[in-house]
Amino acid sequence: MTDQRKLTAQRVREDANALAAGRIHPRHQANGDEQRYESANYAMSFTKGLDHNTTTGLIEQSGDFEAFRSAIDNGFAEDFTRHVAVPRAEPRRKWEAPTAGTVYELQGPDPQAVTIPPAPALCSDELTFEMAEVYELALLRDLPFNAFVAGGGSAALADSTARLNSLAYAQDGFNRRPRTTNSSNQLDAQTVFRGSSPGVDQGPYLSQFMLIGNASPSEGITPEQGFINFGAQRIDQRVLEARQQDDYMMKWDDWHRVQQGYEVRADRFDPCKSSGPGQAFTGQRRFIHTPRDLATYVHVDALYQAYLNACLLLLGNGTAFDPGFDLLSGGGEGLLHDPAGGQKVPLNAGGFALWGGPHVLSLVTEVATRGLKAVRYQKFNNHLRLRPEALAARIEKAQEIESRFPTICGCFSEMASDLQQVVDLIRNHNQSLAGEATALLPMAFAEGSPMHPAYGAGHATVAGACVTILKAFFNTSALFVKINDVAGFHSKQHILARLKCGDSVEAGAYQETDCGKRLEFERCGSFHLIEGKYATFKPDGKTNQSCCPLTLEGELNKLAANISIGRNMAGVHYFSDYYDSLRMGEEIAIGILEEQALCYKTDPFVLSVPTFDGDVRRIGQR
Repeated sequence: MTDQRKLTAQRVREDANALAAGRIHPRHQANGDEQRYESANYAMSFTKGLDHNTTTGLIEQSGDFEAFRSAIDNGFAEDFTRHVAVPRAEPRRKWEAPTAGTVYELQGPDPQAVTIPPAPALCSDELTFEMAEVYELALLRDLPFNAFVAGGGSAALADSTARLNSLAYAQDGFNRRPRTTNSSNQLDAQTVFRGSSPGVDQGPYLSQFMLIGNASPSEGITPEQGFINFGAQRIDQRVLEARQQDDYMMKWDDWHRVQQGYEVRADRFDPCKSSGPGQAFTGQRRFIHTPRDLATYVHVDALYQAYLNACLLLLGNGTAFDPGFDLLSGGGEGLLHDPAGGQKVPLNAGGFALWGGPHVLSLVTEVATRGLKAVRYQKFNNHLRLRPEALAARIEKAQEIESRFPTICGCFSEMASDLQQVVDLIRNHNQSLAGEATALLPMAFAEGSPMHPAYGAGHATVAGACVTILKAFFNTSALFVKINDVAGFHSKQHILARLKCGDSVEAGAYQETDCGKRLEFERCGSFHLIEGKYATFKPDGKTNQSCCPLTLEGELNKLAANISIGRNMAGVHYFSDYYDSLRMGEEIAIGILEEQALCYKTDPFVLSVPTFDGDVRRIGQR
């Protein structure tokens, strides 16, 4: 290494240090419920794993929570064993990485340099609406996803949507954390439970990235077979099929045992083992067909799994990179010309370690750990928000709690009254399946939520970070089309070129059919060549053109929403956990990209990132 190179490398690191130090470190602020309900044995805080009263469902001793909070603030893992009293009548689960938010980072924002706003507080219309959403999703867990579209024809979904639209938070227009709605600012079958980012309301509920595979002509493999090429191996998009109505924690004793932190998953399988899957399966695999299937996916996934799969699909599909460096990747349409003849010439240099597959494949996974550390600080050190399963228990025991702890001011009873319609349905559901007419939230997993607080959500933070990397690297205006019966995301320039070659180009989307046994392409239009030099899109004239044509940006946003809201479908998260964590993950990924841009002193690192709010962030400069 020359002295000049050494000095320049040092300056690059110093520039990155200055960039990181110059970021505004926000003030971390919770909603105040922890302090507000301290005298009610911390009724609105995460207490899973501590000792709980069998009558109220609150912790027995407020000092147990205070020791737990002290261990979090001290930041040493050993304190959770030495100083926090826990029930030990049965084998226990462990709190998951409660000190992760105290570590430092050498790339991207410090875990404490990003934040999320206060969660909806008790007695707010927003929290009531969030609990309604989770209850409704529990009741719809076995409804096929092809009902979650305009004209889907589900009376159950229509009734659910009507109940949600009648609540005060919806009537006031979804302040603070907007939902995707129709032109009347109402939820309907096409918009409900879809999230809040551009494109999530277009086409089928599920992102194409959750269903399709790569084409492999030499093997006779087509995208609708659902196999993703992973080097010499394959990834199958099918998931294990969980049994219908396989719900848990509907009985009070079962719920209480889970809150004690006991490992309940072993019971149903082999009591000699430390844990089992926490679900009952049919032994079959299928494409994701219902919210229960999506909950199963997000129960056991590697947190970046869906985004690695999406990246493999895009690379295998030959999707164009961001126009800012598509030429450097070797995939550009050609800006270089032969000086003698003026024709475009093939590029002699392309991407690999830079601007290519290994670059984006490693980065899309690397940002996941950064997101997890940041969200752990929010979960444990800042918000300590109780999980939906605990809030449902507060509704179930509202009278007992409020009679013992008047500082609650009737808020749980008020929530129960506001949600009476759906709570009555939940009681009927629980009576039918478990023999107890409780208001407890039916859970998709035997163990309920993980052993860490609700807000923010790890899945959603990682989704925000990983999808931001994909949106940064790939051309997000690419369209989902079938070219000669092979589907993928292609730029408008590529579509035009294929039309000039006489190829057929159809737009539409794959949906699972036959109870998830296969995928079927529903066409909604086609592209045509005009005057030999323009591509124009012609819809088929169907009444529902909401899918036509799907964009890469929209399907990546939908992928992030599917994974995040899939956790809500399981009963372990609220909407705000998705909404705010997604945006925090985005901020982390953008910070990493900004620092990477400093490292390129010859060919520039320049790209544009469409955000989850519909803006565009530009990274790097020429």
